[in-house]
Amino acid sequence: MRVLVVEDDRKTADYLVKGLQENGFVVDSANNGVDGLHLASTLDYDFLVLDVMLPGRDGWDIIKELRRLGREMPIIFLTALDAVQNRIKGLELGADDYLVKPFSFSELLSRIRTIMRRGPIRHSDVLCIADLEVDVLRRKVLRGGQEIDLTSREFLLLSLLARRKGEVLSKNFIAEQVWDINFESDSNPIEVTIRRLRKKVDDPYEKKLIHTVRGVGYVLKEHL
Repeated sequence: MRVLVVEDDRKTADYLVKGLQENGFVVDSANNGVDGLHLASTLDYDFLVLDVMLPGRDGWDIIKELRRLGREMPIIFLTALDAVQNRIKGLELGADDYLVKPFSFSELLSRIRTIMRRGPIRHSDVLCIADLEVDVLRRKVLRGGQEIDLTSREFLLLSLLARRKGEVLSKNFIAEQVWDINFESDSNPIEVTIRRLRKKVDDPYEKKLIHTVRGVGYVLKEHL
């Protein structure tokens, strides 16, 4: 399996290359956005680990151009940008995952393997389930044709559930993706946000879409 690492910090890049090689990957690397885009657009890679803040062309530009060219290799952002808006932007542009620095290599490796097992997500601007529509580019949510006003955190959680519709997501996974922390036993922030989402997305409608799988997590689907 061939991986491209685009990272301008030499120490981090060397650490990633060495760790991935030790786990059986063939690894190329680039330390700027221009070279990274050239490699990713001309050679065949099974996976791309991409920083955002890069010289030449940043990670946002790289993923936009790759998706425009129809390059569907899975991409995980590895960046110090931890704001919710940056996470949303990464997903909107077509990233399969988003991990914030400082990071654990074992966690990065686990996420890469998980994505490779399920295959790359085919990204769509509008995610639909039943009469719910999540427009990730316009950050607009409709149910039954009626627009629903969500906070940034609520939108990020709903878009995550929509991208993984039918898949039960654990509380730890949600915490990592939406908050970038592991709440462990304290899952109250997730439960509060889920409760608010249900009030807006489910309560006014007969068909419920957000379901709790007791002892596991949450899933967005028409029927539990």
